[in-house]
Amino acid sequence: MRRLPIYFLVDVSESMVGEPIEQVQNGMRTIIQELRVDPYALETAFVSIIAFAGKATCLSPLTELYKFYPPTFPIGGGTSLGAAMNYLMDDLDKSIQKTTLEAKGDWKPIIFLFTDGTPTDDVTVAFNRWNANYKKSCNLIAISIGDNVNAQILGQISDNVLRLKDTDSESFNQFFKWVTASIKATSVSVTDYSDDEVKLAPTTGINLEKVDTQHPCVIDENFVVLLGKCQNTKQNYLVKYARRMRYENILELDSQYFKLVGAYPIDGEIYTQLSADGETNRSINSSEMRGVPTCPCCGNQLGVVVCECGNIMCVGDDFQSRCPWCGIEGTLSSTDEGGIDVNRGRG
Repeated sequence: MRRLPIYFLVDVSESMVGEPIEQVQNGMRTIIQELRVDPYALETAFVSIIAFAGKATCLSPLTELYKFYPPTFPIGGGTSLGAAMNYLMDDLDKSIQKTTLEAKGDWKPIIFLFTDGTPTDDVTVAFNRWNANYKKSCNLIAISIGDNVNAQILGQISDNVLRLKDTDSESFNQFFKWVTASIKATSVSVTDYSDDEVKLAPTTGINLEKVDTQHPCVIDENFVVLLGKCQNTKQNYLVKYARRMRYENILELDSQYFKLVGAYPIDGEIYTQLSADGETNRSINSSEMRGVPTCPCCGNQLGVVVCECGNIMCVGDDFQSRCPWCGIEGTLSSTDEGGIDVNRGRG
């Protein structure tokens, strides 16, 4: 039996925390459930999931569909697409069965790349390697989740670049149905017609559009994510803010600010393993942020308090607080009207 390898290369950077990564998690379960009842997919499809943030890791190696169980997606810092592509290509070299004189190898692999941000590493070497050695022998479909992605960069490695315009739950549901339908159609094509070019399902009626990668695009910086640590449990968490626009009047645009979306506990060890090396040099002034969450780990009233060491912690009702990052003890004080610069996540 010739296998149809299907890879999901999934961005798990900080901006995906909260509802987006939950939607991807649920969507992957839906895809697998639907494919398991399709006789063509069940016979041919083998699935693998590679997650990437600052670094890449394999969450599930290439596995027969009936044995596959969707993993839990982690969160890391950074969007190292170059590192992710190199990881993918190394796995293709190791896992894909090539045609020999004795037997035919795997069908052309399908790779679905999901990302919501612009690469934070240098993609040049990885992209050159892909275009020279893999592009013609693989079907890569690049999906921009939202409008914070430079589609021209994705166009360097794929002729199929699409944008999921809205990221509400219904849009995600329709999107994952589209992915499932595309895999089913390709499974039929390879089985009945020995044609392994990807057969993408129609996008009519869903918030998914083909992107003209030759056209310059404007990138919105839609999210700010902060890394905190709980004073009581010492567990890490992420605080996410979404970009909003402030209007002085109906006709005149004034400036932007970032409104609180939520705070989410994370696995600090896995976050570190997946994050890019080195310190971030990005910051945001506290005057641009609106809203302070409670700590998602212990419930302390203030989940965004900046220590003198520059890191973020939570503070409750106690008069004295100890920073879980540096150990310094002190009392809470307010900032002046100009705010203070707060270290941001890696993206």
